[in-house]
Amino acid sequence: MTNNDLFGLVASYTYAIGLLAFGEGLRRLFSIKPDLTRKVIHIGAGMWVFGVLLLFKQWEIGIIPFATFIGVNYLLYRYRVVGAMDTEDSSPGTVYFAISVTLLFGLFWRPHGLVDNAPVAVAGIMSMTWGDALAALIGKRFGRHQYQVGSSVRSWEGSLAMFLASVTAIFLVLLLLPASFLSPLSVSVGVKQALLTALVSASFATLVEAISPHGTDNLSVPLVGAGVIWILMQIAT
Repeated sequence: MTNNDLFGLVASYTYAIGLLAFGEGLRRLFSIKPDLTRKVIHIGAGMWVFGVLLLFKQWEIGIIPFATFIGVNYLLYRYRVVGAMDTEDSSPGTVYFAISVTLLFGLFWRPHGLVDNAPVAVAGIMSMTWGDALAALIGKRFGRHQYQVGSSVRSWEGSLAMFLASVTAIFLVLLLLPASFLSPLSVSVGVKQALLTALVSASFATLVEAISPHGTDNLSVPLVGAGVIWILMQIAT
């Protein structure tokens, strides 16, 4: 392990602690409801994947922060340590999110391989980071037309927000991340391919989010979204 790796680990854990403290500060100092602070933390945690791509050069080391937070998030959820993250009716979604990020980066991120598929992993994660967060916030605030699939109750307004946010996030990742300094060995795609891939994968992500039981969408959405993106990229090449 190099000094750069150590710096990356320290930065990752410092960021995570700071994010939790920020969310808790919003809750305590400004009386912001946990439903909102949880999503702030959710988005902040998801966006750290770009920090990991920047700071780490070995995927085996880079996934350590994600992997350790599987256990940390479980303890936080189990014992309700951080009020900004967990409420009485919250699910272990943060645990599932850490699992999905660890799996996707472990499968696709190869900064020293022949081809780096980190954009596939990041695009799948962004569909959850932004899509799920906005779906929950907009669905709760503006959702007037509800539907139910099994035990999952959603709103059409929330699902539309999920789709639009996912399309936007996936499109931007596929267009801007490949061949950039964060992922120089990944293959660039054109605007049309990026948009088509975003539309199709976002449709699957939205469908999966709608039918996933409470909290499990944090696992199913990124994995399915990234899987569809990878398949479409293979077909295109």
